[in-house]
Order: sequence, then C-alpha cells, then structure tokens
Amino acid sequence: MISVSGVTMRYGSKILFEDVSTQFIAGRRYGLTGPNGAGKSTFMKCLTGEIEAQKGTVIRPRKLGILRQDQYQFDNYRVIDTVIMGNAPLWAALEEREALYNKAELSDEDGMRLGELEGTVAEENGYEAESDAAILLQGLDIPNDVHERKMSELQGGQKVRVLLAQALFGDPEALLLDEPTNYLDLESIHWLQDFLLNYRGTLITISHDRHFLNAVCTHIADIDYQTIITYPGGYDDMVLQKTSVRTRIESQNEEREKKIAQLNDFIARFSAGTRSSQVNSRKKEVERLATTELARSNIQRPYIRFDQARPSGKHVLEVNAVTHTYDTPAPDGTTGPVFQPFTSALMRGDKVMLMGRNGTGKTTLIKSLLSGMPDVQDSDFPRSQGEVKWGHEAQIGYFAQDHTAAIPDGTTVAEWLHSWDPKKSTEEIRGILGQMLFRGEEGMKKTDALSGGEAARLLFCKLMLQKPNILILDEPTNHLDLESINALNQALQKYEGTVLLVTHDQDLIEEVGTRIWHFQNGTITDHKGPYEEYQQQLALTAQ
Repeated sequence: MISVSGVTMRYGSKILFEDVSTQFIAGRRYGLTGPNGAGKSTFMKCLTGEIEAQKGTVIRPRKLGILRQDQYQFDNYRVIDTVIMGNAPLWAALEEREALYNKAELSDEDGMRLGELEGTVAEENGYEAESDAAILLQGLDIPNDVHERKMSELQGGQKVRVLLAQALFGDPEALLLDEPTNYLDLESIHWLQDFLLNYRGTLITISHDRHFLNAVCTHIADIDYQTIITYPGGYDDMVLQKTSVRTRIESQNEEREKKIAQLNDFIARFSAGTRSSQVNSRKKEVERLATTELARSNIQRPYIRFDQARPSGKHVLEVNAVTHTYDTPAPDGTTGPVFQPFTSALMRGDKVMLMGRNGTGKTTLIKSLLSGMPDVQDSDFPRSQGEVKWGHEAQIGYFAQDHTAAIPDGTTVAEWLHSWDPKKSTEEIRGILGQMLFRGEEGMKKTDALSGGEAARLLFCKLMLQKPNILILDEPTNHLDLESINALNQALQKYEGTVLLVTHDQDLIEEVGTRIWHFQNGTITDHKGPYEEYQQQLALTAQ
C-alpha cells in the first residue's frame, strides 16, 4: 500500500494539487489521469521519492518497481543486467559477491560475508534471475540474441521496453509506471495488459491510452480541481461519474442561487420596516444556503475538424510491387527488403490502419508512398522498388512520426501557421490556433520552446488549415493527452476523405478503421474490412 497525507505541490502561483490525502491499496490498479500540465508526473515523482512534496508525507513499501524515463542511464550495462537492476537488493548483493570472488585471497571475514550474500541472493530468487528477466524481455519482443548486448546498442523503442521489464522484475510490492505503452506495439501492449491483470501488488500508471486504462484499471485517480479524486472503474466509468457529480453540484448551486435571490429581495424590501425578525431569519437562511464555490477544471478539450477543400477522385491510390531495402543492415543484423513487394489500391473514403510490431516496415511503407510527392515531408525518401500512382486531385496532409522536424525554430506558432496560407486573416489563424488550445499569448510562443504535445497540436492546426482530402498520420498520438486523442478519434470518424493511420491505439483502430494493412514476418496482409472482422478471420485461420 502507498499512503499519501496532506501533500501539496505548486509552482509559483499555479497550484497543481493541494492538501491531498489518499491511499493506493494493494490488489487495486490505479490509472493516474489529467491533462498535460496537470501534475501527473510530478505526483508520480512524489510517490517514488524522486522529489519531496512541498508539504505532506508519503509512505511507500520497501520494494518499488519504477518505469524510468532516462533511456541513457544504463548504456554501459548489458540488457539482461539492466532488467535485474530492477531488484535493487539483489543487484547490490550480486555486485558485492562478484567483487569478493574476484579477490586473489579471501579472508575469514570475506567468507562470512559471502555466506550472507548467498542468503540474500537465494531470498531474492537470484539463481533464477537471468531466466526470469529473459521471460520478461521475450514478452516485450526483445529477442534472446539482444539480451547480452549493451543498452547503448539498442534503439530508443527497444530501450523503453527493457526499462519496462526492469520495472516489472523482482516481484515489487508496488508498480509505478509513467506512460508504459509509449513506443509499444499492439502485441506488446496486450502482453503488458495480461501481466498487469495478474499483478497482485499496488499498481499506479499514467497513460494516455483509453483502451489500456479501461482494460487494466480498477480505479482512476484523477488530478483536477487542484486535488485528486479517486473513482471506481476504468477511464470511461470515471468520465461518467465525474460528469454526473459536476452536473449535480452545478444544478444544486443554480437552485440555491434562485432561492438566495428571492430571500435577498425580501431582505431588501423589508429591512427598514417592522418585520425585522423575519428579515433576520431570511439572512440566516441566506448564510446557510451559500453556494458551494466550484474550483475550475484544468481540463481543456481541443476541437479538431478535418475538412476537404475539394474531394479526390474515386480511385485514390494504386500501389504496385512496392518494397524497400536499406543500404545498411537493420539493427537486428538482418539484410534484404524490409517487406515483400506489396500491391494494393485505395478508394476514396477508405480508412486504413497500418498495424504490426515495431520495426516491421510501417513507416518505411508510408515514406515509400510519399516518395517524390511535392511539398510533403520525407518526399526525398528513395523508394527501392515498385510504382506508386496517386489519383486525380489527390491532396495529402502528412503527420510524420518525427513530426518536430517539420516545425523550424526561430519563429512563433502563429507566424509558422500563417506561412502555410498567407491569404488567411490574423483572426482566422487565431481561431484555428484557439481550437487547438493556443489561446491568447500562446500564439506568440516560440516554436523552439514547444513540447512534444504542443508540436503535435500545431501540426493538426496546419492540417485543418490545408484541408487535404487524404490524411497520412504516422503515430500521431505519442505526445497527446487523453482529451486530444479523443478529439482526434472523433474527427477521423467524421472525416469524409481517405486516411492512412499508423497507430497502436486500439480504440482508434477499432473505431476509425475500415481496412487493415497488417505487417508480419516480412509480408503485408491487406484486409478489406474493420479490425474486429480481421480478428475473427485470424481466429478461424488459427483453428
């Protein structure tokens, strides 16, 4: 169990949360929610002990599993050792034991200490440590031949999965996971969900994946109104309860304000007359009915709407035997084409979900399709083989996985957006920026000071301004909060153009997709139907 008593955190005049007291109970799985900037990561750091609360105390168990965000901290260690470090007492015992064994001669005192260390190793299941760590790594799609490599040799996404295995290792009494699904493919997310559903300690996770929160969490601890309120159930349950509570309080306040107005009218009319006892009674009633002052919610909901300047032709895209081979071997040492030659055709209105494990070629295919297209990021990507033919009136709006490269430094948010359509008035530019929460002075923010989430929202402003009839979005949700992801989901469902979307967000896949391109074992399967139908087809094939 983790116990929080009277915790307060504020930065200058901004209060994140004040005088918070709550308990996180063993056997329960908590989602920590709130918009970007609400203080989720700050509160998590208070729980781990990484920072001290400005006021209040936190009582935590001895053994915590923590997902660390510093990808470079363990670069000099083997992958398997990095995982084992998740059990700090075991790792300390193993290191000290190795140092003693490396001595030329052992004293009697050293021998006694070795006995103590062997006892610690046995208590912490150290003799099975490497095999246990290997099972975790395999579940997170880190193959055996990588386990002996240095962390510095791994890609960023692989490092994140190793650090996740580190947090899960050693049977910790509590797990504190900050964005555990970032950079995980759908298969790894499903494996993680199954693991956490069987976990019996205290789980607290920050996530912007609604489906993950609904699947895993028994409770939601929501940071809003300068406090933390815990709701039973998953994320969707919390939203319903929160809305209901807020609506009820607002309704009660409205009724009280009407009654107070009537009483004050009576007091004003008769305070100078002979009905002083009745006036005093009304004054006391006004004091009793004083409305509850509602703290303002810090949730901000963007408004995304994708329109088309004009529709494309009926036949949007023809792909004939497209593949790509990189000049240098892939990180796993393999050579040859990333995927086998792929042939397909898209019709206007298709919404294609590009799915598959990381590294199977989804981004490579996207860049191959865009090769040679004018005014599009990554258009200089050299397609190795095949032919791509875009249809009549095809106008592409592209959100690249490395989307920050699309926004140069040295300008402001408003200036950069205006450069894409100088004919637009300043008011129109401000209106689009306001829809994506760049209000007032936020429009004057320097582009080199943008966070990942702000850069993503600014690119959506550009897409709304351009009004393309084809949207190609490569991992657009990586830096978005739940409110923005939900807004994107609804916008894509309503969009009448054609969509190609690379994502591991299951809600987006299920609710937006009308077609699946599944990347697996070097081939791409083209299923003309939604995800649920594709899953049923796979299940029948496996029988």
